[in-house]
Amino acid sequence: MLPVGTIVNVVAILGGGAIGLIIGRRFPENIRNLVFQGLGLCTFIIGVQMALKFSNPLLMIFAILLGGVTGELLHMEEFFASLGDRVKKLVRSRNTMFTDGMITASLLYCVGSMAILGSFDEGLRGDPTLLFTKSMLDGFASIALASTYGIGVLFSAVPLFLYQFSLTMFASMFREVITPGLVTELTAVGGLLIIGIGINLMKLTYIRISNLLPALGFIVILAKIFAEG
Repeated sequence: MLPVGTIVNVVAILGGGAIGLIIGRRFPENIRNLVFQGLGLCTFIIGVQMALKFSNPLLMIFAILLGGVTGELLHMEEFFASLGDRVKKLVRSRNTMFTDGMITASLLYCVGSMAILGSFDEGLRGDPTLLFTKSMLDGFASIALASTYGIGVLFSAVPLFLYQFSLTMFASMFREVITPGLVTELTAVGGLLIIGIGINLMKLTYIRISNLLPALGFIVILAKIFAEG
């Protein structure tokens, strides 16, 4: 099937990122910092709203703990940083924030509930409406991100496409596996990761979000065993 919603999402990110690159140099530093802090604050609130949707807090806690330990053992943060550096070298970019921009944008666009629910909705019902809405939000976020991080933000469209397209295809082939309870728990854990991204954007501290990504896999397993078993 043609992933229309994901394709539109990619175009929105590229378009917003291009605008951010153009106007970024014209933004005074104080305005750019304020816009970025505002984006971080909004991201934080969205994450809180998602995280509060959990039905079993113990599953969410265990998923985060197991995911964090697994991510640290696998050195996922270093892996993504190395991958970003390779892309930077491949495109011969001299932007010192290329890798940070690519990773931050990729996590922001991929971890959220709209990425999961929108992809599932298109795969299950052929309805890309939610992904269209996400595209608009991601497009505006790309303007702010690209104005600060630079061209690396545009390359986040590649992992976004692979991620959302995979979810859409999975939903279309394994419809009986995706239950409302599973989506609820997955959304809650994704919300916690989004909160972490918001904290990083506001530079309150630094959380190694990439090392927590395995939590999304663990919550699926735990939800299937304990919530639906």
